[in-house]
Amino acid sequence: MNDNRSAYNSDIYDEKIVSTLPYYREYHNQIIDLIRAMCISDIKWLDTGCGTGTLAKKVLESRSDVSFTLCDPSEQMLQEAKKKLKGRDIEYIAQPSQSLSFSSEFDVVTAVQCHHYLKPEARRVAVENCYRALKDNGVFITFENIKMTSAVSDSYALKRWENFLSDHLGSQEAVDHHINRRGVEVFPITVEEHLKLLRSTGFRSADVLWTSYLQAGFWAVK
Repeated sequence: MNDNRSAYNSDIYDEKIVSTLPYYREYHNQIIDLIRAMCISDIKWLDTGCGTGTLAKKVLESRSDVSFTLCDPSEQMLQEAKKKLKGRDIEYIAQPSQSLSFSSEFDVVTAVQCHHYLKPEARRVAVENCYRALKDNGVFITFENIKMTSAVSDSYALKRWENFLSDHLGSQEAVDHHINRRGVEVFPITVEEHLKLLRSTGFRSADVLWTSYLQAGFWAVK
């Protein structure tokens, strides 16, 4: 069963995502490095769209002063996260970002590859909920699919990604599945649109953290 509009079943999600998103593991490294540089301690951390809990696992392997709340609309994903994080004191909530109702509770909120499933109004609600969930001076970090600023550059970037998929997936049918979802099941926006959304939500700073192919990371401080 596919869940969270994912291209893969939740139980093989980790195995396959590195074959569809270039440098996927680097997303987590960038997040962890940024939080380290910000010198935040005794962290209350909300990971929305947490998937199978890979980010939380990596964080908890590197430090012990983090209290996690993991949210995902997929019960199947959360079940995989619970297996992966067995024995950890973690709160699990089966909700998408656009349904969250936290207020000034977290030092860090992350949303990795989950808001690009949303059309503009739902995406805005999701980002506003992440903003509201943060304490003052808290940081929101998100990685998403993006599009380029012109049709010409977007076509070249899309071809680069298509070549990556061809090299890693092994079948044209699998490649076409991912390419054809763009604009139908996933709705990428430009880097400029991401930054505008974050700033208009109320964040006092919003910047690019990292980019690759058709994916980018952003960080914003409340």
